[in-house]
Amino acid sequence: MAKRLTKDQLETDPLLTSYYIFVGFLKRNLTAVIAGSVAVLLIIGGGIFYFLHTQAQEQEAQELLVQTEQAFQMGEYELALQGDDAQLRVGLIDIINDYGRTSAGNLARYYAAVAESELGNYEQALEYIRRFDPPEGILGVGPIAMHAVILANLGQYEQAADTFEKAAEWDENDSTTPQNLLNAAEASIEAENYSRALTYINRILQKYEDAEVADRARRLEGMLVTYQ
Repeated sequence: MAKRLTKDQLETDPLLTSYYIFVGFLKRNLTAVIAGSVAVLLIIGGGIFYFLHTQAQEQEAQELLVQTEQAFQMGEYELALQGDDAQLRVGLIDIINDYGRTSAGNLARYYAAVAESELGNYEQALEYIRRFDPPEGILGVGPIAMHAVILANLGQYEQAADTFEKAAEWDENDSTTPQNLLNAAEASIEAENYSRALTYINRILQKYEDAEVADRARRLEGMLVTYQ
């Protein structure tokens, strides 16, 4: 037979005291508690729906991008960009517009920038590459350098130098870093900013003196001395 607690024990038991306080709270605030619980459930449910919807969008975008990549790899840039209604093939622009928040949509922006650049449409290429989010590490270096090339093709040499420097520092290594520093130097020369160009050259010769571009850097250094 269970032992019954005395009145004093009931009044001093901390667990029971907390229980009665909680019960009293519920009675006084039942409507608010129910409303809050419903709100939490809606938030959780909404989060699950958003996650599933995002996953579905990503899958769809990846499948469409695979089809578009075929035209891109074959150099059919206009087809890659616009798609083909007759063949029910979407283009990069459609993927960007409909799935822009997905990783595949982000990659489509890079492809579109390259395609527009190959077609000589540098202004449009710049719009796409500006909205592209480059990946971390070595994979991000090429797209950033591509951004710089587009700027240079538009005659924006100072901005191109900035962006080549960004590419050089994005993932520092003995290959892409000195090459992009050299590109930054050459863009600075085009901008007639010779002191800045010499700064890039010095960085190459001080830290990457054995790099393949070092000889080119030394020749540029000799040329830049005459401008000092």
